[in-house]
Amino acid sequence: MTEIIAHRGGAILWPENSLQAFRQAIAAGADAVECDVHLSSDGVPMVMHDATLERTSNGTGPIAGWTAAELAEMKLVSADGEPPPRLSDLLSIVAGGRAGLQVEVKADGGGRPDLALLERVLIELDRHDLRGRTEIITFEAEVASAAVAAGGLQNVAWLFAPVMLRYLGAEGVVTIARRTGSTMVETHEAVLDPALLGVLRGAGLRVGAWGANRAPAIRRMLEIGPDAFATDDPVLALAMRKAASI
Repeated sequence: MTEIIAHRGGAILWPENSLQAFRQAIAAGADAVECDVHLSSDGVPMVMHDATLERTSNGTGPIAGWTAAELAEMKLVSADGEPPPRLSDLLSIVAGGRAGLQVEVKADGGGRPDLALLERVLIELDRHDLRGRTEIITFEAEVASAAVAAGGLQNVAWLFAPVMLRYLGAEGVVTIARRTGSTMVETHEAVLDPALLGVLRGAGLRVGAWGANRAPAIRRMLEIGPDAFATDDPVLALAMRKAASI
């Protein structure tokens, strides 16, 4: 059965990357929740997609320009006064249930692979005994390699955008996945078709997708059958999966 992952907690339904979203997605029955992380200035992994604060909070500037304590005084947009969460806050929620977790290790403010961020994420996962229930996902091949070398994770997924697929081809994607040691690859749902899925699965890779946020894309993913897909509307996706199995 294709797993349904609540992307940024379910960004269509609830404030993205908020504890409210993660709690609601888990309560709805999502198989896993996905989050993005960046480091604060004092080295604390913070849950937020962008490297800067303006789009989803009342803060300004880069996350890396503020301490975790300073970030705790800020407010997420439309999240009932909730501040940007620390990764540890999310891990406390996940640890109390059965849902899995995807953590996207973002590049640093300069667009470089952030190995320090990966190290801090792994420390937090171990504090909550969640390394074995977590998939580290990243666009950065160097970070994927380091995550594989660290060991103990459920999966390490290398993410590749459609433009990368056009540049490398399916076999090139497989080559990079093998070089990093990744057990999983993910791409945008728009380019994942049965042929590509077959090549990737034939290479022994677990295959995921993101971007299936509306009924037509969700239906197509359920028909194609990747191992997992991330969606901003996990409630709709779960309902459609249930209907398809009847």
